[in-house]
Amino acid sequence: MDASSSSSTNRSLPVVAILGRPNVGKSTLFNRLIRKRRSITDPTPGVTRDLIEETAVIGSKVVRLVDSGGVTLRSEGFDDLVTGKSYEALRNADLILLMFEAGEITPEDEELIERSRPFSDRVRVVVNKVDHDTHENLLGEFYRYGYDRVFPISAEHGRGIGELVREIERSVGDAGSKAVPEAPSAFNIAVMGKPNTGKSTLVNQLLGTEVSITSHIPGTTRDVVSGVFSWKGSQYRILDTAGIRRKKNVGENVEYYSVNRAIKAIDEADVVLLLIDAQQGLSDQDKKIASLVTRKGKGIILVFNKWDLMEQVPNLLRAVRDRLKFVFPILAFAPMLPVSAKDKTGLEALMKQVSTVCTQLNRRIGTAEFNDALNRWMTVNEPSRDSRGRFKIFYGTQTQANPVEFVLFVNRKQRFPKEYIGYLTNSIRKDLGFTSVPVKVELRERARKG
Repeated sequence: MDASSSSSTNRSLPVVAILGRPNVGKSTLFNRLIRKRRSITDPTPGVTRDLIEETAVIGSKVVRLVDSGGVTLRSEGFDDLVTGKSYEALRNADLILLMFEAGEITPEDEELIERSRPFSDRVRVVVNKVDHDTHENLLGEFYRYGYDRVFPISAEHGRGIGELVREIERSVGDAGSKAVPEAPSAFNIAVMGKPNTGKSTLVNQLLGTEVSITSHIPGTTRDVVSGVFSWKGSQYRILDTAGIRRKKNVGENVEYYSVNRAIKAIDEADVVLLLIDAQQGLSDQDKKIASLVTRKGKGIILVFNKWDLMEQVPNLLRAVRDRLKFVFPILAFAPMLPVSAKDKTGLEALMKQVSTVCTQLNRRIGTAEFNDALNRWMTVNEPSRDSRGRFKIFYGTQTQANPVEFVLFVNRKQRFPKEYIGYLTNSIRKDLGFTSVPVKVELRERARKG
């Protein structure tokens, strides 16, 4: 892929990274500076794992703000991976907000201080949870490490944020003045599916960099992690979401919030890549995700990952497609592709399909062209009748693209045959170039004269 991820960053924007040990309030500060709730905040240490990035206007400057996972001396679970990501942000940032909590300095704080020494000209010390003037007597300990200035704040309540914003403005200088926010990506892709289907691996391969931490442990991704890449001259923003489990299996508060955020990512997406473990097949949970996506009119591509592990038999893919269309006909229109994210196979075909779906989602049909087609379809197969007479369609029009919606003006909505609407929907797909996207057809009764 011709990839340029947001973790490697649009270099016209200065990068401001927030670093610190777990649970000092990094994500709360991040959310306050971007003025929206982007990072998950929770008392549980280690909630943020990946690097979360956002273009932010801070004062009069435009920057790329990075929320990092907590730096820890532990080596359990994801600790080493998360800490490594944080040190990567330390090396790459133009400005480093080194964040501590008012009170005792811990061994983890001291380790981060030592690691940041080579970058001291870029470091600004931020001490959080200074909620009252009386807490400022806890700041003296930080000057002992050679810092000329310390910024006391309360990320939760906004205390001291104005002074910190002015320091960020001064520190990024002309770079932030000349920068402009990134132009919005042409298309948004959300990668969804059950835990451990390979979502983060696929995202990293498309971006060409490890923006998401990958692990065999289900539930590794918690925040929605995004990146930007280009393919064949078009820009794509990709969203790596938390794995969605059945509701009764979501017990942890953080995971519950992660799953809800993943579902909300559907609203941001143009196309959803529903990742399915090829060996396990489509699950009931996958069907629920797919139903939600199609109801919202978003494009959806079923991506059978780990295809390299499948037994190589003739016509296997056709058999899988035929069976899926039989057991879940609502997805009969959806493209289905085999890939191996780990081996990078099938990704070119996948992006071609993404491009096709995005083009179809944004396709518009003129009213005259649509009604010519509508008359042809009704000539071949006219609407049925009931005891009150024949159902009639007077005319129709496309009311919206992305999602694709048509309105038909009829004599009677009540009891209008559903199978006929199905016939017209299929005709719209086949004849008007919407073969791979959801199509919504709405009925309205034509206003009666007099």
